[in-house]
Amino acid sequence: MTTTPATTDNPTTAASQVTVLGLGSMGSAIARTFVERGYRTTVWNRTASKCAPLVDVGATASATATEAVAASPLVVVCLLDSAAVDEVLASVDDVVEGKVLVNLTSGSPAQARTNERWASEHGAEYIDGKLMGDPPYVGTSNFTVLLSGSRSAFDAHESALRVLGGVGYHGEDAGLAAVEFMAQVAMGYEMLIGFLHVLKLVRAEGGDVTEFAERFVGSLAAYAPLLTGIAKAVASGEYPPDLGPLRVQAALMNDMIDHRESVGVEAMRMRQVKELMDRRIAGGNGEQGFSSLFELLEREG
Repeated sequence: MTTTPATTDNPTTAASQVTVLGLGSMGSAIARTFVERGYRTTVWNRTASKCAPLVDVGATASATATEAVAASPLVVVCLLDSAAVDEVLASVDDVVEGKVLVNLTSGSPAQARTNERWASEHGAEYIDGKLMGDPPYVGTSNFTVLLSGSRSAFDAHESALRVLGGVGYHGEDAGLAAVEFMAQVAMGYEMLIGFLHVLKLVRAEGGDVTEFAERFVGSLAAYAPLLTGIAKAVASGEYPPDLGPLRVQAALMNDMIDHRESVGVEAMRMRQVKELMDRRIAGGNGEQGFSSLFELLEREG
């Protein structure tokens, strides 16, 4: 296993050189993809033995993170968590000047902005990234990389980043990729927990949950224009009666709550929706639609 760092003196080849810090399952898949696509790939991991499979396919292993960062103009960071990122960055602060750091570690928008400030203070450009997909899909159309941060760095290395899968650039604010990721994932959880509640209700009434799911799939297409319509209403601050006036919807919510409780199914989510509707109606907004509940979602206190 060689530990000699690659050089980046040749500007003709610099664009095809990349370092990957962190060789967990995702980092290893990323590094392997770069190697397979012809990139001169340098790898480093705290547990050095994880470098061996990648060296076997053509990567160069560095003994230290400092050597690995020095080897390439593009440095991809894929570690366990933000604490690990902080520790590794602190160890390479004297060699990051002039580099482009692409951090693909999970973290918050605030953490991304903090990392960007750190990079700027040390003469580096920073791109934050969030990954949507599993390691086996890296390098395919089933894998998406959400990115934000330095536009000049993105433009310079876009072709390398697109090697990993579909790429979405969300703007120069480094936190925006994390915002998109958190929103996408949250939408999934919100939908799925609601789905589980509904399956509980169907089963409590003796229905077949699989058959219900198959029928509901046929209804999903109708939600696309509803979602975009609600987003437009929120953006404009004008709330048409999308699902009907709130004063009508509120009556339906009473039926939904009573039905769930009558068969022993938890109704907390429906009660929360009803409470929001009642507050809007009490404020004189009973003719507005469901989208107007947006006005009540700011956390108090």
